[in-house]
Amino acid sequence: MSKILVTGGAGFIGSAVVRHIINDTTDSVIVVDKLTYAGNLDSLNQVSNSERYAFEQVDICGRASLDRVFAQHRPDLVMHLAAESHVDRSIDGPAAFIETNIVGTYTLLEAARHYWINLGTEAKQSFRFHHISTDEVYGDLHGTDDLFTETTPYAPSSPYSASKASSDHLVRAWQRTYGLPTIVTNCSNNYGPYHFPEKLIPLVILNALEGKPLPVYGNGAQVRDWLFVEDHARALYQVVTEGVVGETYNIGGHNERKNIEVVRTICQLLEELAPAKPVGLAKYEDLITFVTDRPGHDMRYAIDADKIARELGWKPQETFESGIRKTVAWYLENETWWQRVQDGTYARERIGLES
Repeated sequence: MSKILVTGGAGFIGSAVVRHIINDTTDSVIVVDKLTYAGNLDSLNQVSNSERYAFEQVDICGRASLDRVFAQHRPDLVMHLAAESHVDRSIDGPAAFIETNIVGTYTLLEAARHYWINLGTEAKQSFRFHHISTDEVYGDLHGTDDLFTETTPYAPSSPYSASKASSDHLVRAWQRTYGLPTIVTNCSNNYGPYHFPEKLIPLVILNALEGKPLPVYGNGAQVRDWLFVEDHARALYQVVTEGVVGETYNIGGHNERKNIEVVRTICQLLEELAPAKPVGLAKYEDLITFVTDRPGHDMRYAIDADKIARELGWKPQETFESGIRKTVAWYLENETWWQRVQDGTYARERIGLES
């Protein structure tokens, strides 16, 4: 049984990873999370009473706190998911992204390296530092039929993706320079239960239920590869326990969709699953509103996930159709969760218009 330190474990993807580890493995988890607006302990309620679960409210930029966590909990593996992750927020306020995603990753790498150096021979050989990143570091595939592979050159477009690209490079440098056993994964767009409602899919679901406009950037032709978060959690656990040190694995759902198609699919599902609409609304699609596009908006992302399938045997279990149905149903059944996360820090307003 391994002890796994999960940074950002109260966030969307992080909490899915923690739930998977506690529910589906015999390993234990130490969640490290600063609990910013997107960190929510309610997302961990179903596993928080487990004897294999521990929580530390710690900022990854705080070296002394990280050193204490490593010394106290003695993890065997690190899964680093803590990050500022919303592109629109990075346009409004890039400083937080530089601080958390770059400085925080550096601080965590140094804390992990000094802990790792002092491990016994066997523990040192089995230790892993798994850095979880995004396909946005690769830039824009617009105008081609190409897919992002593990060797695609980096060409980030936003302050968010640039900060994640920087953190990827730091992790690889710590492996090459210091020998720290690191692995990097880059994923496509995640969706599913417990997703903070600033992102497209939960925003559309919740706005539609309240009869509010469904904002679609530009003409909605932007293409994303959608990955169900629980499929991603399985992949991440498999990488940290079976992946090869120094390797990169791209993780995607094989589900390319235009944003406007995603929005219309959600509207169609709500017609079926929530037919009692707000007063005066004939159909949910009437709420679709095309708005000014995001500055520097990439038009297409798509992942080639053949490597992880070939080398580790992972493939997504959910199609977009099955995953989006599960997601809409979850939001309809969990109003208490999404009402509680909207505590005044975010009210689904438009952000990210500064250029």
